[in-house]
Amino acid sequence: MAPPSPTLVQPGRIRVLREGGPKLCGQECGGPVVYWMFRDQRLKDNWALIHAVDQAKKSNVPVAVAFNLFDQFLGAKARQLGFMLRGLHQLQRTLADTLQIPFFLFQGEATETIPKFLRECGASLLVTDFSPLREVRKWKEEIRDRVGDSVAVHEIDAHNVVPMWVASVKLEYSARTIRSKIHKLLPEYLIDFPDLQAPNKKWVGIVPSVDWENLIADVSRKGAEVPELEWCEPGEVAAMEVLLGSKNGFLSMRLKNYNTDRNNPLKPKGLSGLSPYLHFGQISAQRCALEAHKARKLHTQSVDSFLEELIVRRELADNFCYYQPQYDSLQGAWEWARKTLMDHAADKREHVYTREQLEKAKTADPLWNASQLEMVHHGKMHGFMRMYWAKKILEWTSGPEEALTIAIYLNDKYEIDGRDPNGYVGCMWSICGVHDQGWRERPVFGKIRYMNYAGCKRKFDVEGYIAYVKRLVGGIKKRKAESIK
Repeated sequence: MAPPSPTLVQPGRIRVLREGGPKLCGQECGGPVVYWMFRDQRLKDNWALIHAVDQAKKSNVPVAVAFNLFDQFLGAKARQLGFMLRGLHQLQRTLADTLQIPFFLFQGEATETIPKFLRECGASLLVTDFSPLREVRKWKEEIRDRVGDSVAVHEIDAHNVVPMWVASVKLEYSARTIRSKIHKLLPEYLIDFPDLQAPNKKWVGIVPSVDWENLIADVSRKGAEVPELEWCEPGEVAAMEVLLGSKNGFLSMRLKNYNTDRNNPLKPKGLSGLSPYLHFGQISAQRCALEAHKARKLHTQSVDSFLEELIVRRELADNFCYYQPQYDSLQGAWEWARKTLMDHAADKREHVYTREQLEKAKTADPLWNASQLEMVHHGKMHGFMRMYWAKKILEWTSGPEEALTIAIYLNDKYEIDGRDPNGYVGCMWSICGVHDQGWRERPVFGKIRYMNYAGCKRKFDVEGYIAYVKRLVGGIKKRKAESIK
């Protein structure tokens, strides 16, 4: 179904989930536009917000942003929820100050709170973010079915550069099979954003205040097992500083070494540092790509490597989670991988550890322990180490199902960007060979790609990395102890 036309947003970026509400008529007609925000938590460079405001201006109706807070969604703790809420607090102020758009925060089940709000304000259009995750898609379908014909529902992919459903209409086998499809569409979709102006009509009615201080304190108390991070400042302003800042911005100061340093765990500054902001939608991947393109003549290889990770690999992860409903299960792996893993499920393991032993980094491998401790205390494990970390879990548990369950549990609990398609695909790649190919057969792993300690030693200074994590964790513990005094 085609979206209302004309629109500031490319038609392919919009999916009409339910037609309804009054037709656009160039004058006041119908109720307000509500943007249910969840994955793209920003004002700038947000196609969903642009579409909501554009449609409201055409109908001369007000706009509101609604956000539903889930209590410890998929195991999220203070680390993730605190970061998110602090960003949303900033967003609420920015929306009010620059666009005079109110921000409504609800708690409970979105399938109850969002339809109730739509009824109360007499909304004519609900605009929603896109997410490939099962839970969010289920909520969206239920909300769509509950709002009735009086409310139209539009879904906008503001997270990907090329909308997921445009890039491919099927489950892609690997980066190789989706790359050319995405590159072919980039000239159409990798464009700059239109200016976002305030709606013609202001919101009329009471906007409940949010006690952010007590809300964040409550989240911190309930999720204290995994505390907030010191090094990662939340919000759109901080995100742009990480991307373009004059002191230590990725594109302005660190891009030139990205191609050579990004796979070295001893050079964390070689990474972009953008993943927390991309995960929570506090910065647009499209903005990152547009800015990176400006530096391509100077640092061609680094920019190309960055865009491969930012666009192709991220969108491949969304593709997998959308078209493979069992994206976090052995049943979601390719047939060859399931067969080889089950053929070797009963192979003798040199070590078998419990989830508790792994979580506390109590293994015989000092390199693996260091990577686990980096994740637990720093909230971010280097990408290369994540592969080694997950593959060792496969080697040290009773079978692939348990290995995958433990890897996802630890990743979602401690990583600042947990519960993300990239995280699920990372675990599935490491343990189940998703987006990979079969390799030489060996015990336990079967034909799944193998990694070991000796291979890491050839790749980087293993002892140096272990010492680095020890210093890192020691410093975090010391500052925490001093803050308690």
